[in-house]
This record gives sequence, C-alpha cells and structure tokens, in this order.
Amino acid sequence: MKIAMWSGPRNLSTAMMYAFGNRADTQVVDEPFYGAYLHHSNANHPMREEIIASMVCDPAQVSAALAGPVPDGAAIWYQKHMTHHMLEHFSMDLLANLRNVFLIRDPARVIASYARKRAHVTLYDLGFVQQKQIFEHCLALGQEPIVIDSDDVLANPKPALMELCVRLEIAFDPAMLQWVAGPRPQDGIWATHWYDAVHRSTGFGPAPGPVPKLDADYEALWHQAQAIYKQLQAAK
Repeated sequence: MKIAMWSGPRNLSTAMMYAFGNRADTQVVDEPFYGAYLHHSNANHPMREEIIASMVCDPAQVSAALAGPVPDGAAIWYQKHMTHHMLEHFSMDLLANLRNVFLIRDPARVIASYARKRAHVTLYDLGFVQQKQIFEHCLALGQEPIVIDSDDVLANPKPALMELCVRLEIAFDPAMLQWVAGPRPQDGIWATHWYDAVHRSTGFGPAPGPVPKLDADYEALWHQAQAIYKQLQAAK
C-alpha cells in the first residue's frame, strides 16, 4: 500500500512521518517533490541550492518513482507530501495510485508557527489552496480521501492513530506512539533548519492549548486560510 499524507508546513507532518516510520512494515519518504518545487519555482527557501542538488527535480521522474515498487519490499510506503510543492503544471496522475490522506491544522496555529521560521508568510506558502485542489482532484477520481486534524492527534494520539489505521485498513502498531529522539536517516537535508523540535521529541507533543492570537498583519491571511480549513474539516 502507498499512503500519501498531504499537509501544509508546520502541521505535525514530520511527527506523523516518524510515527509511521517506526512501524516494522513501513518505509517512508520525506517530501519527494521538494527539489522539483524549488527548481521550477522562484521560491527562496532556506538551503535552496543544497536541496535542489540533492534531489531528483523532474516531477515526472519523481511521480514515476513514487508509483513504482515499494522500497525494500515493505508492505506500506508512507509518503510525506507538502501540498504547496505541487505546482500547477505538475501532473496529478499519481494520485490515482495512492491512498490519499489530508492532514489539516487550525490556520492560526500554522501561521504562528511558520512566522517564527520565516519573516514573510503568504497563503501560497501555507498550502491551504493547494490542499483543497488536491482533495477535490481525489474526489473527481471517485476516491474517498481521509481527512484528519492534527489537533485531534495531539489531543488523543492512540485513538486517533487507531482510527486512521482502521480507515486505511491496516493494523495499528503501538510503535507509532513513541520513537527515539534525534534525526532519522529518511529526513530530508532541510531537517537541520526545520526539524529541531521534532528531533527533541520522543512522541507526539501535549494536547493543543488555546489558539494563538495573531498580529493584525495576518488577519486577512487567516480569513482566507480559515475558509478552506473549515471546508476540509467538514469532510472528516
């Protein structure tokens, strides 16, 4: 089985990858379209040139590899994807061969977290628009994509992951709840910039606290993202 987890940044996506990576039956891949996204866009991300040099940057080649054999003959291939990496001219044909899951998070939490890493934040950076587009493409294919909220996972990790496994029709593995602190071999090279918190972790963090209050500068951005978040949340 090939599981694609579609998420925006700052959305528990790396912790979810670590959870699945702790399963004995699963191989994981970290943001395989990142290099292609940077190569084909003007996005000025930290470590841009290093990331491009380290990855396959032809989206067609990336898609072909992701649709191919599962590495090491594993039963499950967990693919961590950032929705904003799928540029408009990238083919979405790959989605037909994947079990697609959408990881969502309250936009106020996403914006507050992202703003601590980058000074300028746009709606495009956060991936909400692209997440909705990919979700609607799955619906057009006749699929029933799964939607999960990161707040639900943090509030009750075990039941949330057990429910996800049921919906994916795979067995729940208790190893998904805890991992060894530190980096993983599967981490992208960008981990040194983005993954400091999850590298200190040994499992999912505490239940989410109050939604952060955003600066007035982010109000319009929040309203745009919130509308999409509510639409996807209704599909849980």
